Formats: sequence, C-alpha cells, structure tokens
Amino acid sequence: MVKYIIKRILYSILILFFVSLLIYFLVRCLPTDYIDNKFAAKLEDGSITVEQLQQFKEIYGIADNSFWGIISGYFGWLGNALRGDLGTSFQYEQPVTQVIGDYMWISFWIALVAMILQFVIAIPLGVMSATHQYGPLDYTVTVFTMIGISLPSFFLATLLIKVFATELGWLPGSGMVGSQQTATGLARFGDIVVHCILPVATLVIINVGSLMRYSRTNTLEVLNADYIRTARAKGLSERTVIYKHVFRNTMIPIVTMLAGILPSLFGGAMITEEVFSLEGIGQKAYNALKNGDIPFIMAYNMFLAILTVIGTLLSDLAYAVVDPRVKLNK
Repeated sequence: MVKYIIKRILYSILILFFVSLLIYFLVRCLPTDYIDNKFAAKLEDGSITVEQLQQFKEIYGIADNSFWGIISGYFGWLGNALRGDLGTSFQYEQPVTQVIGDYMWISFWIALVAMILQFVIAIPLGVMSATHQYGPLDYTVTVFTMIGISLPSFFLATLLIKVFATELGWLPGSGMVGSQQTATGLARFGDIVVHCILPVATLVIINVGSLMRYSRTNTLEVLNADYIRTARAKGLSERTVIYKHVFRNTMIPIVTMLAGILPSLFGGAMITEEVFSLEGIGQKAYNALKNGDIPFIMAYNMFLAILTVIGTLLSDLAYAVVDPRVKLNK
C-alpha cells in the first residue's frame, strides 16, 4: 500500500508539471492579455502610446510572447510557486492565495448542499428505478433524468429566475443577500439561504440525472449477479435483498466518483455563479479568464488540478477498502 501511494504521488507530480505547462502556454496564447484589455480605451483615444503599452507589459512580465519568452515566463512562475509565492492577481490586486481563500467558501457551501441533495435524491431513485424496470416509475425517472441532463446550466438558471423570481416573485434572483439587508445573526443567515435556493436547485437538477442513471445501471448489474439469485432462493424478503445486498454493492462503483467531488466542491460553478451574480470562486475565475489575469488563472487551475489528483488517489484507496477484491500492491 505504501509503495503504491508513493508511486502515485510521483506520477502526480509529473502530471501536475505538464498540466501547469500546458495551462501557462494556453493562457499566454490568448488573443489579448490583461494590459490590452485594461488600456484598450486609452490606446484608442491616444492617451497612451504603443511604446508605453509595451512598457506596461514588460512590468507585468508578459511582453515577450515568443516560444522562448513563454518558456522563460513559465519557469519564472514555477520557481516562485515552488517557494510558495503564487503571485499577485493583476485584476484584484491581491495575492491570489488570499482571493481564492476569501471566495472559495461561498462556492464550497453551495456545492456541498447541492451534492448532498444529489446523492439523497439520485441514489434511492436510481435503485427504485432499477427494481421497477420498465415500469411507470422507471419511465418517469428516465424522462426527468434526460431533461436534467439535456438542459444547459445557463438556460435552466435563467428559466428558474424568470419563473420564481420575476414572474412569481417568490425567491430572489441574484446575489447572496438582499440589497437593503442590514440584519445580522439568524436573520442574515436566513436571507442567505433564501438567495441560495435557486442556485442550489440549478446545480441539483443539472447533475442529479447522470448520478441517477449511474445508480440505476449499477443496480441492474448487481440484480443479475449470482449471489442475488442465491439470496432470493434462500427465501430472503425482497426488501432484505435490495437494501442489504444490492444497495451496499451498488455503492462500490460510486466510490470512483470521489475523484471529481473535491474539485467540484472547491472549484465553484462558473456559469451558475455568473448568472446568479454570486461572488464565488467560479465567478472570480471567469472574470480573471476574460481579462487575462495570468497569476490568478494559473493558481486557480493548479488548485483544481491538485484537488483532482488528491481526489483520484483517495478514490482508488477507498475503492480498495469497500471492495476487498481490489489489491493495491503494484
């Protein structure tokens, strides 16, 4: 086990190196950069010259976009990152670690509530759909699953805002608190909860379908296993067969989904946060990407890459724990 973990960590370091190199190249190859976006209007009206613009780029370290210039810039960033300095955000003018630390928790709590609801809704419905295969419940679940999978998040979010915020006026359609909200304590917490209902509902609806189908497929595979037929032949009740044998073994493949849980919790929902004007880390990353904020983009993406690597390793270890047939000895 220890040998396996060490081997995976070494592979992960190599993967993270190539991921960071690729991301840096892609960011530097964007059509415009932060300086171009910031001074576009001033350059157009003649307030600054092209030479002055180039001087600003040199100050920010993005003047040379040749191959070797990008390589030099990357290893400069990598050297600082290895020393714990991820740089200062061009746009937010703060250390990127501080910006990520300040705004990721908003995204985290919204994603955590949405994820819990997804599992609570999807797994039982997936199991019930499989045990009633080709019945009314199965077809109903399938229809709603396909609707959830097919709807783009921005369309669903806009639809929910129009219906529940604009037309009915039941729920707020943007922000985390009311514009006139001065309450504190429990009243403020309640206001935040109300503002988060539509974003959470959006995340649940667009993600619950795939998890439901995954649970249904796994359950059908387990139901056809020999030991399930043996359990029924012994006279066990259908309820015991389903919830003691089928359900527990259905959860084994779902453990592999742990690999994506960590980055999804801390990475934010970029499109959903933008539509609902939530100041989470996803919205900050979206704005940084639009403006070519290289330090923030690099720190954010490497943060997600590290979480993905950790999640994958934890997923493999958890899989070996829940399924004794899996041996991590290579």
